[in-house]
Formats: sequence, C-alpha cells, structure tokens
Amino acid sequence: MLIGIDGLPLTSRRTGVGHYTFELAHALALIAPDEQFSLISQSPFHATVLAEIKTAPLLNLGLKNPATTLISRRWWAIGLPLYLKRAGIDLFHGTNYDVPLWNKRRNIITVHDLSIFSHAEKHKDDIGRRARRRLPIMIRSAARIITPTESVKREIVERFGTEPDKITVIPEAARQAFRPAHLHETAETRRRLDIKNDFILFVGTIEPRKNLSTLVRAFAQVTRRTSHQLQLVIAGGRGWLMDDFHLLINEAGIRDSVRMTGYLDDEDLRALYSSCKVFVYPSLYEGFGLPPLEAMACGAPVIASRISALSETLEDSALFVDPTDVEAVAKTIVDLLENEEQRIRLASRGLKHAARFSWEKTARLTLEAYYQVLGKT
Repeated sequence: MLIGIDGLPLTSRRTGVGHYTFELAHALALIAPDEQFSLISQSPFHATVLAEIKTAPLLNLGLKNPATTLISRRWWAIGLPLYLKRAGIDLFHGTNYDVPLWNKRRNIITVHDLSIFSHAEKHKDDIGRRARRRLPIMIRSAARIITPTESVKREIVERFGTEPDKITVIPEAARQAFRPAHLHETAETRRRLDIKNDFILFVGTIEPRKNLSTLVRAFAQVTRRTSHQLQLVIAGGRGWLMDDFHLLINEAGIRDSVRMTGYLDDEDLRALYSSCKVFVYPSLYEGFGLPPLEAMACGAPVIASRISALSETLEDSALFVDPTDVEAVAKTIVDLLENEEQRIRLASRGLKHAARFSWEKTARLTLEAYYQVLGKT
C-alpha cells in the first residue's frame, strides 16, 4: 500500500499542523514497516525536515517534490492529481484541510478546527475567505474525516450536516522531546533568553484567537497582588492582527516584565515548560490544545480556558477559567502561585494525564482509518 501525505505544512518552520504532519508520518512509518508513505509537496521541504529524515532514516518514508509546469502549478486541481495517478498512490491524506477533488473514494482529510467559521474575524481576510469557500467542498470530497476531538466532530456535523459515521476522532499527543527537565538543565536556556527564575509561560502563535490581551491584563493585576518578582514569557512566532499588542503591554505598565522570545525549538520549549511557575493558556477557541498538553508532559501546572476542546483534551488535569474574565484569570494565577502544594499536585496529575497520549496511538488509529477506506483488514 502506498500512502500519500500532504507535505506542504513541512515547507516552513513547523507550528501546529506542521508538527502534526511530521509526527504522524514518522509514527506511521515506524508502526507499519510493510507500507510505503510519501510526504508530497510542490515546494521544497524545510531544512529541519530534511535533516530529521536523514538522521532517522526510514526506508518506507520518503519526501517527494514533483516537478511542475505552468499548468501543473495549479497544485490541488492539476499538479497533485496527476502526480498521485502517475505514482500509483492508493490513498491521499490531506493533513491541512485540503485534498485533490478527483480522488473522492480514496481521500482522507484532517480537520483540526473550524475557527475560520466560528472566529472568522481573527483570521487574515484572504486566507479566511479561501478556506471558508473550499473547506465545505473538501469535507464532501473526502471518504473519511479525522478530527482531534469530539468537540470538532460535533461542529462539523452541526455546520455541514455531515454524517457522524464519516468522522473519526483521533487525539494528538505531545512530542517525545517534551518530558520534565531538572531546573539546572534549564538554566542555560533561561540565561540565553533573559528569563528569570519565576515566570508565567504562554506558548503559541501570537494571534487574536489566543486571547493574549486578556493574559496581559490579568498579568498586570497579578504583579500588583503578589510579592513574587514575576515575568510573563510569551513563546511563539508572530501571527496577525497584533499591531496593537505592544501598545497594550505598555499601557498595562508591565513592559519590563514581559519577555517575548519568538519562535523556539523543542529543546528550548522543554526548558521553559519544565521551569515555569504556571503555564497559562487563555485561548478563545481550540480544536485540540497541544501547548497545554506539552506543558503537562514537562511537569508544568496548567491553567486553561473553559472551552469545549480544552476541557475534553485536558480533563481534570488543569484549572479552568472563563477566558473573557480578566479578574478570574488573575485570581486563579495568584491562588496557584501562593499554593505550592496545589501546584505540585496539579503538575503531577498533568504529567500522568499527558502520558496517556502518544503519537504511536495516533498513528495506529489513523492507519485503521486508512484500511477502512481501502477495505483492507
């Protein structure tokens, strides 16, 4: 069996969908050595992907960059369908909301969330318009849909009238790099990034959906209510519609206490997850919620938004707050900072919870979905 997997999320620095695509492909190749998997993209793969594939060679996982012409540069309509036919691909998995339309019986699509519909104003206009136009077509054109949570599955059924049996829920997982690090192991990273011993951490792309304005206002209140000399560390690449974010930090009077690191690799993230006092994730909408699960895997106590997907993913291993209530967010942070016993208890519970998820499990469930579509046992 030859499986094609959308490689476009691996042509730039990896964030959520890129990590999902790489970890899934790697785990699939490990658990199914008799099957062949190809990551396919018309654009060059990012250097980090090339390096990781080279250092951990799997004979049944390849990277494919088909040559394109002026006509086949229309990738989804012409270029990819032609390549899939020529290469004899049995099934194609669109890991980033897109599939070739001609291959309806042998397409699987992962829909990570429906934020382009529920929070349209928090996306770039051109990207949002294209996605809202295409996603309903993609959903109809797939033989099976994968979602990371029951929450996203319900949204698809309610919005598009999709048959529930067409949708398979397959949770994701924290990457293997995320495990607890002793405090002395994190010192070099914190020194290099100019991060003090006591800090609150957020990890994620800096964009409106992540609700960082509430976190900044809450942190300003926290600094006035506690004797801790705290930093707020925001780790992640810059997204969009955030031109006023620095102004908000200045207006809150906390500019000297906020550290924005930019995009970080997994080892640096592991150091920050493992050494933060509290990890706070006030997102307004998620499809799954990988950063708080990663934080738990490193032993961080987690405060998260009380929204459907996060409640499902994190269960009783986090403290939940209303993400629109600045006062509630601030109070929950202060209460946790002042109660070391609760922080230790919450961190321990989160560590056990995160261990229930693995990319091997994700891959096995995904492989079952492939076999079901192809009528293979």
